[in-house]
Amino acid sequence: METLTVINHTNDAYINIEKVLYTGKVNITGGREGAAKSDDDRLNVKLTSPGASGAGTNPEQLLAAGWSACFLSAIKLNAGDLQIRVPADAALNTEIDLATGDGGYHLQARLNVSLPGLTVEQATKLVEAAHQTCPYSKATRGNINVTINVAI
Repeated sequence: METLTVINHTNDAYINIEKVLYTGKVNITGGREGAAKSDDDRLNVKLTSPGASGAGTNPEQLLAAGWSACFLSAIKLNAGDLQIRVPADAALNTEIDLATGDGGYHLQARLNVSLPGLTVEQATKLVEAAHQTCPYSKATRGNINVTINVAI
């Protein structure tokens, strides 16, 4: 089998990668009606289109899970620098919409962050810092509609 590089887009003015820390490797077969399996078999799920009958998850749920985990970790990472204690029951409830609009299909996101017991100022600082730190937030910035709601 021959491998061709069809698109290799690099924006050197914005991203300068110095060191790769980890590479997630997932093989997809069948598209939205298929399966996803990581090379280490830690992820092995069936895929089903949103709203279709079937036992599988879908790409929007996987994006929501990944972004939520990363964003909450970014909150915790920034908490030390900001000298704010993250509540033990801090949580995220992320919604990813698959939508249509000008030009076809689009995504949009709502990150619903729960930081009980913090002040408005503390919660705002943590969420703003996390949105600047989280690689998922960086990847989607300017590309999709994102709303971040905070409950305290």
